[in-house]
Amino acid sequence: MQRNKVITADEAMSLIQDGWTLGIEGFVGAGTPDDLCVALSERYLKKKRPNQLTLIHSSGPGDAATRGINRIAHQGMFKRVISGHYGLVPLIGKLALADEFEAYNLPQGILTNFYRAVAAHRPGVLTKVGLGTFADPRIQGGKISPKAVEDIVEVVELGGEEWLFMKSFPIDCVLIRGTTADTRGNITMEREILTVDALAMAMAAKNSGGTVIVQVERVAKPDAMRSRDVVVPGVMVDYVVVSRPEYHMQTFGTQHRPELSGELRVPLSHARPLDLDERKLMARRANLELRPYDVINLGIGYPEAVATVANEEHILSYLTMTVEPGIVGGMPLGGLDFGAAVNGEAVISMPDQFDFYDGGGLDLTCLGFAQCDSQGNVNASKFGPRVAGCGGFINISQNTKRVLFLGTFTTGGLQVAVEGGKVRILQEGKIKKFVDTTDQITFCSMFADAQDQEVFYITERCVFKLIAGKLTLIEVAPGIDVEKDILAHMDFAPVVGQVAEMDSRLFQKLPMGIHGEFLLKELRTRVQFVSETDTLQLNFNGLELETQEDVDNIGKIVAETCLQVGRRVNALINYNGFRVDDNLFDAYMEMGQAIIRKHYRRIARHNTNDDTRAKFEAEFRRRDLEANMFASREEALRFLAQGTA
Repeated sequence: MQRNKVITADEAMSLIQDGWTLGIEGFVGAGTPDDLCVALSERYLKKKRPNQLTLIHSSGPGDAATRGINRIAHQGMFKRVISGHYGLVPLIGKLALADEFEAYNLPQGILTNFYRAVAAHRPGVLTKVGLGTFADPRIQGGKISPKAVEDIVEVVELGGEEWLFMKSFPIDCVLIRGTTADTRGNITMEREILTVDALAMAMAAKNSGGTVIVQVERVAKPDAMRSRDVVVPGVMVDYVVVSRPEYHMQTFGTQHRPELSGELRVPLSHARPLDLDERKLMARRANLELRPYDVINLGIGYPEAVATVANEEHILSYLTMTVEPGIVGGMPLGGLDFGAAVNGEAVISMPDQFDFYDGGGLDLTCLGFAQCDSQGNVNASKFGPRVAGCGGFINISQNTKRVLFLGTFTTGGLQVAVEGGKVRILQEGKIKKFVDTTDQITFCSMFADAQDQEVFYITERCVFKLIAGKLTLIEVAPGIDVEKDILAHMDFAPVVGQVAEMDSRLFQKLPMGIHGEFLLKELRTRVQFVSETDTLQLNFNGLELETQEDVDNIGKIVAETCLQVGRRVNALINYNGFRVDDNLFDAYMEMGQAIIRKHYRRIARHNTNDDTRAKFEAEFRRRDLEANMFASREEALRFLAQGTA
């Protein structure tokens, strides 16, 4: 005899008791159990139960209006709320600012990994994320409301270093979401765009002796699903509720698009280009900082446009865009579809994504900002009387090699026109964003200096860079007066160094045409002249040439470098993992032959593969060129040294 775990939403919500700690999944609309939120709200309005709950959610399960957990924003319902992001749940945020409960805001990466700590009965989450920001207990400790007096994070010393520590506590119940459940409670997510932190939450509640309730679209019979498709095993699920379709959208902007859940792939060539406005200007300027094969995170707001511009410029395929709830690859979307990507390559869990982020896996991030001070500290979590919350901002900005902050120079009524290759300020914003003191510190520039991060602040009219702990003006848009349009609207005087004009291509209606120079960026890192050994070193490790343009670019960069040296040079070439399309092999050899005869004094190549060495040696000899192919770098270097002695 099998237990059927499928019950109604009303029955499920009646299980939640007063005073429980309740976790609710969701990133905007993705993974948000909206029908369960409807049922929970209705129960509270009828019976004033459950009440005095502790609510925890790692990100923002809402639509910035009335859906998701905005539905359960009722007076008396909560004793405490620990949120990763209030901006998408403004009705909860409004109660927090009214001091209706103890309100906290902590980094999303801490909270999503908190569930794993609870599940494993670890003491808590230990991290450097949040030190020096408002999450640091020596500053605010993430406290949002006056009732929040208890420190739920502390600074501890371990191994001679400071760490932020959030102590574990039991989870009584979680509300999560999937696509299909069988009657045993096994959950698959084939039509979901994300898995978010559903598995970690289920484990946390189950190992706390709590209750796991899952909203799904449909129910299957036992043994109907492939085991590899199950994301949350039935042993971790207590009850299943079948949702009404209108409360089970893929995102809060889309009922269902198969290309968002990996069911099929669609061409991106017909994507509508963005209008030329301040949003596109900033996204274009950000694209000039991108490098081939960068792994990139895009934040909410203005940064969402960066992927769209990359697609317009035909460079998206050379980049890996990611979004913090777990998307890897594809073209991320914005608005109420934020968190989704068209043609994504992979989806991992949100705790796993933040492990990757926190460990420095990102090359670059584009994030929004609300305020910035003279030291380059940024506030992106509190806007005057409104609390947005930090979301994943602190995790991402603190641990990424290159950080681009995107935002308009002022706000509150700002109107901008891009005309004739220039920027015109039609109406200045009423609110300054470059201020003496930020309302909160969400990005601490002191840590950026210590980690040698490269940090830019990109606006529609100018670009700043963090240099030696100071905000430094480095670029100004054509049509903008530094004194009248920039300095007059700042509370402090930035460092003004060698100020360049922003690239004129940013302000044209046609695409910038950066594809060619973009590819050259990566090749230039592979061609270096080392003066100490008087050797030109070409690192072709893992390089694959697929087009004639690739071949021409190599020849161009090598020739330019040799001309800069001003004499013939010894050349050392790493051919490990090097591949040339068969149709391009002769063109590549001819290019190499011309370079060798004009610029090289002596040459040595190395590759560990016997067959590859034999192939290249035969081709070199056929062209009356020295083969000089060695099995190791050390052998190649010895050969060059003999010729120099």
